Parts: sequence; structure tokens; C-alpha cells
Amino acid sequence: MAIAERTAETIWEGGLARGHGSIRPASGAVEELPVTWAARTEAPDGKTSPEELAAAAHSSCFAMALSLCLDERKVEAERVTVSCTVTLDEVDGKPTVVSSALVVTGRVPGLDAEGFRSAVDDAAALCPISRLFAGATITVSSDLESA
Repeated sequence: MAIAERTAETIWEGGLARGHGSIRPASGAVEELPVTWAARTEAPDGKTSPEELAAAAHSSCFAMALSLCLDERKVEAERVTVSCTVTLDEVDGKPTVVSSALVVTGRVPGLDAEGFRSAVDDAAALCPISRLFAGATITVSSDLESA
């Protein structure tokens, strides 16, 4: 059984440069946090956990990477939702972050489900936070919403 799971969700609208999003940590320890490419390194105040913040970082970073991958395909999402659950578990008697699970949903006019999955796969390889977690198990599931 896992020691803890923390969840955060990021909703991103628009392309990378002009787009904007909001991060919603599930605990409510901090209010909804705005996120843009320019403000990417801003940190929230309040009490939270490293796992929740890691989940927020991973979901927002993945949304930005996906936005860039969609830009490269000359399409822009009306909306992308990335939910992330980071799991802390005991490994060899030590608390360890063992996984980060992403669930990606998007509404992207002009893109079919295969094209969306391809963009999600490219974003998984591009996302810097995914690479940071390279030692953990990372899973990504996706679903393209119809307009």
C-alpha cells in the first residue's frame, strides 16, 4: 500500500507563448494558481507537500510541452486538461517517490485521436519534469474530446 498519493490538475488554453493555465492542487492548501510560460518558476505560498507540488509541476509542465507539440502540428487546443498523481511509497525501508501518473484530455479542433496521441507521446518525451522523474514509473493516458 502506498504511503501517500497527491494530485494536481492543470488546465491550459491556447498556444505556448500566448496561452495560460491554472494549476489546481487537490488538497486546497493553496488557491488555484495561474501558470504561464513566463511565470513558470513562481512558487505558491501556503502549506502543502512535495508530492503535491511535484504533481502540480508535472501536470503544468506536461501541458506546456503538449501545447508546444500541438503548435508544431499547426493546431491549437481549445482546452487541455492534465491530471497528475505522484505516489510516495516505501522502498527498501525509505520513503520514495515511485511514480507519476498523467491523465491527459484535450479538445483540439482539426486533430483526430491518432494525431492527439502522437502529440501526447511527443510531449512525454519532451517534458522536462518527466525527464526529472526518469527513475520513477511514469504513465500517460489520453483522451481527445469531441467538439
